[in-house]
Amino acid sequence: MAHTAKTAQARTLSLGTRSESTGLTVSAFNTKLQGVRMYSLQALAFVCFAVVLGYFSAAPLYRQLDDGQAVLKLSFSHSAQLKFPCTVRPEQELAKLAANMRNPVDCPRERAPVLIKLLMDGQLLFSAATPPQGLHKDGAASVYRRLTIPAGVHTFSASLADGPQSSVNFTGEYQARLSTGQVLVIDFQKDKGGFVFTGG
Repeated sequence: MAHTAKTAQARTLSLGTRSESTGLTVSAFNTKLQGVRMYSLQALAFVCFAVVLGYFSAAPLYRQLDDGQAVLKLSFSHSAQLKFPCTVRPEQELAKLAANMRNPVDCPRERAPVLIKLLMDGQLLFSAATPPQGLHKDGAASVYRRLTIPAGVHTFSASLADGPQSSVNFTGEYQARLSTGQVLVIDFQKDKGGFVFTGG
């Protein structure tokens, strides 16, 4: 009887040992399987990246301009003259103001718009009336224009009016030989006499 009990106990221990061994084997297999899946996904991602990179390396280059075209950029900021003239306040008006505000000369802050006109070979290329910036319209007027033009030799004429009477008071002329893709920049700098052409 004792022998039978010992035999049964030995079988139970043997089965328990086998179950634990089988559990460890299954766990290790699952871990390896997860590792294989992870490396497979990484390899697939690298392959997709290489394919995309190879496509863009061999694809035709994107061109912003067609053959035989050049670029003209008109870009500047300019503070125009005051839109309204200064006036002298009468004594009666000054008497109504606080002591710290009794300025005998009244100059409105608002500035006139900047009128710009640009011609190429005698033909109008661009024209605009740009208002001053700022809450009180007393800031500079900013002008920016990018134009695609035919390459070749061209004569550019620019004029600007910045006074209340809209009379032209700045002009400039420039002849440029522009190749395909070349950029001509037109700036306006009052301290340098007006229009400044760069390029060509």
